[in-house]
Amino acid sequence: MKKSILALSALCLVAFTSCKEDATSKINSSNVAAAAERDATAGDFPVISFTETEHDFGTIVNGTPVETKFSYTNTGKTPLVVSNIKSTCGCTVPSDWNRNPLAPGESAEFTVKFNGKGANQVQKSITLTTNTEKGSEIVKIKAFVQPDPNAPDKKAGTTSINPVSK
Repeated sequence: MKKSILALSALCLVAFTSCKEDATSKINSSNVAAAAERDATAGDFPVISFTETEHDFGTIVNGTPVETKFSYTNTGKTPLVVSNIKSTCGCTVPSDWNRNPLAPGESAEFTVKFNGKGANQVQKSITLTTNTEKGSEIVKIKAFVQPDPNAPDKKAGTTSINPVSK
């Protein structure tokens, strides 16, 4: 038993000491530089800056379609990507946005069309899916919708009350 333990110990000693080659000689310096650059920019996110985050159409007549453009700039250090834009309902339709990466300092815009339907104060949110740190950005539109003066009046319903007989 002592001989087998001694033999196993000698084998382990030879195995652990036979690999004397320095591990640093195997490192490729160009890979180290590329990894350092990648790690330095890993925390940098693009930053989206809007000229306005809320557009007020003011007072409009019910059913009057309106539209506006939202302009934005990439004020970050890495390319900005807007992968999707959607609204809270079908009455508000975003369109014409740039799906290509936006370099730092570059600007773009998108259009938002609102069908003008509603009553009183109406507010809608438009969500942009982006590669910013938050992952999404929100802009809003609002309008005060007045009834159409040319719309036909709706008559109130009529009911008859039957007297209770005794």
